[in-house]
Amino acid sequence: MKFIFLIAFCIVSTTVLAQIDTTTPPYKRFPTLPPIQLLLSDSTTKFTKDDFSKKKPVLLMLFSPDCSHCQKTAEEMVENKEKLGGLQVVMATLHSIEKMNDFITTYRLNEVPGLVIGKDIYYILPGFFNMKSLPFNAFYNKKGELIRGFEGSMNLERILQQFK
Repeated sequence: MKFIFLIAFCIVSTTVLAQIDTTTPPYKRFPTLPPIQLLLSDSTTKFTKDDFSKKKPVLLMLFSPDCSHCQKTAEEMVENKEKLGGLQVVMATLHSIEKMNDFITTYRLNEVPGLVIGKDIYYILPGFFNMKSLPFNAFYNKKGELIRGFEGSMNLERILQQFK
């Protein structure tokens, strides 16, 4: 009797475990704002999931200071900063605070009101978004629900269209 129970248990367990989808990236399985902790430019302040705006849609952009597409997007954001007023823009990098601060200074990103830039200190975002290249843009509505994720270059107009 115990043997039959053991075989039945193994068959049911195998069937249940076979149903787990490991090919879908976590951001699609859990389509809400990720549990991030970004270290800001002062090297002491942290930005977490709780700090996201509850009143604005969110653009979460993963970038590298060395990425030419990321640099172009940064230039466009500064040139069109008035168009970003209805969004909360959060930029995250894996590079050092020093490199991040050089990027902020070089592209005058302090001129963009409300822009948050930080270092992903626990390296959560690359795995969460299953990134293969940069930049990676994740678009969330006011409720923090995923609209879309996009890997690769997008101009600012196309970024803004994602929220309409």
